[in-house]
Amino acid sequence: MGSLAISNKILDKYFGYLKNLDVNSKKKLIKKLTNSLEFKSHKEFDLDSLYGAWVDDRSSDEIISEIRNSRVEKTNFSNF
Repeated sequence: MGSLAISNKILDKYFGYLKNLDVNSKKKLIKKLTNSLEFKSHKEFDLDSLYGAWVDDRSSDEIISEIRNSRVEKTNFSNF
């Protein structure tokens, strides 16, 4: 799940709802928020994990030739 950044105005609105909670509910909420910070780990992207992702029996020259041959040139220009 991605991160969600919210503005101070929205944070103030949430605080307006939460400030009236009882002490035990506030403590539980603080624990949950703290735990969500502690367990978030940013995994470094491993470029080597992409190695070998492309599987094809053709040689690189054949692939390049196929790409070049599939190009379409548009010669019919309309006046603006």
